[in-house]
Amino acid sequence: MTTGEMNALIRKNAALCVVLTGAGLLSACGTAFSPRTDTTSPVAPQVQALVDANREYPRWEDFPRAAAAPDPTAIAVQVNTLRVSGGALAGEAARIDWQTSGDAAAFARQVQERVAATPVAPASAQTQAEIEARMRAARERGRAPPPINRR
Repeated sequence: MTTGEMNALIRKNAALCVVLTGAGLLSACGTAFSPRTDTTSPVAPQVQALVDANREYPRWEDFPRAAAAPDPTAIAVQVNTLRVSGGALAGEAARIDWQTSGDAAAFARQVQERVAATPVAPASAQTQAEIEARMRAARERGRAPPPINRR
C-alpha cells in the first residue's frame, strides 16, 4: 500500500468516526426533548398540570415588537457629519509639528532653562533627599547575607 492510499484510508476512517460520534451524540440528545414524568412520584400530578398549563408558552405575541428601521436620510446625515468632523480632525492633526525641525541640542537647552526657571519648593527638595535616603536604606536591606560556612 502506498503512502497516498494509507493517508486516504486514515481520512476515511477519521470521517467515519466523526459521523458515528455525531450520530451518537444527537441520539442521546433526542431523549431530552421528550421527557416523561415518573407516574409513581408523589408530585407527578402537579408536574403534569404545570407542563400542560405551560405547553404553549412562549408565544410570538409575548415577544416585543422589533424597532422600526431608521430613516435612510437620517443615517446619511450622520455619516456626512462623521466625515466632516473626521476631516476637521485630520486637518488639526496635520497642523501639529510632530517632530522638532531645529537643532536638538538647542531644544534640550530651552527645556532645561524652562525647568531651571521654575522654582522648587523647599518641601520638594527635602522630599527628594528623603527619597534618596530611603532608596539607599532599601538597597542596604536588599543585599544578600554572607554565605553560611557549612563545614
